[in-house]
Amino acid sequence: MPPYCIGLTGGIGSGKSRAADMFAELGADVVDTDEISRELTARGGSAMPEIIAAFGSAAAAADGSLDRAAMRRRVFGDPEARHRLEAILHPRIRESARGRVAASGAPYVLLVVPLLLETGAYRDLVQRILVVDCDETLQVSRTIARSRIDEASVRAIMAAQMPRSERLSRADDVIHNDGQVEELRAQVAMLHARYLELAAQKARHAPQGRH
Repeated sequence: MPPYCIGLTGGIGSGKSRAADMFAELGADVVDTDEISRELTARGGSAMPEIIAAFGSAAAAADGSLDRAAMRRRVFGDPEARHRLEAILHPRIRESARGRVAASGAPYVLLVVPLLLETGAYRDLVQRILVVDCDETLQVSRTIARSRIDEASVRAIMAAQMPRSERLSRADDVIHNDGQVEELRAQVAMLHARYLELAAQKARHAPQGRH
């Protein structure tokens, strides 16, 4: 039986990774598509030969990994280039993510996908959608501090994502990440208990095989 799967998403800088780490500490299995992407584009990553063939050697940093800053500048100003990069990465990410979810032995899996609602790629895999949300000014300041990119670049990324109001309207559960870490941890703990209960219910109602 496939594991109970929660799709976690949210705008850039909302705190998805921090929330996911807290779920993992409580025993959830976390499959993060950003981490898979980084593996694919690391030195020796399986996507790098095709990326270099498509974009030239300038796509790679000196160590052979993807030059993320250079590619970010390239694709956000050129939709065709972005689609070309996505066509290389997204099928590989989805195959790997689905395999990891299927192989999980945890009570439930948290599938972290920044553009979960935008692409609809995992609609058949997730039972619930969890959105991590915060004020947009916080999204900007957190992303600038973390990624060291300018405000205009952050807002361009935000503009390419689903509007906050629509994302919230499509959520089954919402974590409000405008406050202190303790507040975030309390919300995670409450949802973790709920997800354990839902996963157990699913297991009890699953069709039993013949003996």
